[in-house]
Amino acid sequence: MFQDYSPRTARGRTRGHAPGHSFTVRSRPEVKGEPAVATTTEDAAPPRAGQGPGAPAPRRPPRRLPLLPLIVTLVVALPVSLVCGVAFGSAGLSWGEVLRYLGAGLTGGTIESDEIAAYTIVWELRFPRALLAAVVGAGLSGIGVAVQAMVRNALADPFVLGISSGAAVGANAVLLFGALSGLGIWALSTAAFGSALVSMALVYAAARTPQGLTPLRLVLTGTAMYYGFSAVTTLMVFSAEHGEAARSAMMWLLGSLGGATWDSLPIAAVVVAVGLTHLMYSARRLNAMAMGDETAAALGVDARRLRGELFLSTAAVTGAVVAVSGAIGFVGLMVPHFARMLVGADHRRVLAVAPLLGAVLLVWVDILSRVLLAPVELPVGVITAVVGVPCFVLLMRRRGYTFGGA
Repeated sequence: MFQDYSPRTARGRTRGHAPGHSFTVRSRPEVKGEPAVATTTEDAAPPRAGQGPGAPAPRRPPRRLPLLPLIVTLVVALPVSLVCGVAFGSAGLSWGEVLRYLGAGLTGGTIESDEIAAYTIVWELRFPRALLAAVVGAGLSGIGVAVQAMVRNALADPFVLGISSGAAVGANAVLLFGALSGLGIWALSTAAFGSALVSMALVYAAARTPQGLTPLRLVLTGTAMYYGFSAVTTLMVFSAEHGEAARSAMMWLLGSLGGATWDSLPIAAVVVAVGLTHLMYSARRLNAMAMGDETAAALGVDARRLRGELFLSTAAVTGAVVAVSGAIGFVGLMVPHFARMLVGADHRRVLAVAPLLGAVLLVWVDILSRVLLAPVELPVGVITAVVGVPCFVLLMRRRGYTFGGA
């Protein structure tokens, strides 16, 4: 009386039945009281490789953490880390004193005259330094995600474009030879940011073709400029007359947050915030561009135009960050991979996690740089390499991980 077209019947087979599966066919309806005949067939196609008898089970992709709980955890961890960044240091302060001085600074409260020295340590030295560490960590991590997508290279970081080494030339001109001394405390940041913009213009002019920017030309041009600017910086250090000036220059080249002030914080924070906002707005286009320019074009994304936008954003953020903290390496390379391991390859998820993760990480790295050999301060870039390299190697050895996902 009827013909059964459930998902396990012949109609299901013609619409994409998987090889190796059996199904039941009601071959014909009842005729003159005769019941329908049920037959069972097996697909004769051979099993796929790795699916035969005795073959190992297919490897499952690594589990991804839920996004919202992870973001909430990082949002809570960030202020806790900032308070720890203020509390830990060579000058011993109790938690009660730290919280009271922070409260007084944030609310405009009063303190006793004999507490001015401790208050100055908390509010004028450590708190802006901890905030700057969070800003720099967030900026380097977010820009690292963008650069890796822009050049489609798993080993890319914010410094691969040669902008950081260009900023180092301007900064060393101030530290070693007193350039722009008329600007006072703004001399170092101004020189570093200005030379970063000049290096950006040089890289852009050298890498651009009539067809636009391509990943390979960006990487090659940026690498060549990096070595060129690094050679100029090395020549400047060796030609310096004062050993202390050369030591300050080397400290800056390896990354340091010792010069953090309330004056240097706002510009870096604003530039990083604008850059990260642009990246979040472009997250869907980054997903398309990561699949290749032709695929992106088929999805309605102009990959060459997006690559130009990303180049400007990464140059501005890198220049602003390097101007206030020096060349802190490995954060922009390591944190984006950590974020992908946690939440997957979707740039909307990665860009929601990576800046927070980088901010928390760099605050604790700065704490280690101040307390490991106190009162001597270690370069932040040395700590990021010593801590980051083993962790990065171990995580990369995890089964199922590749750049961009499993």
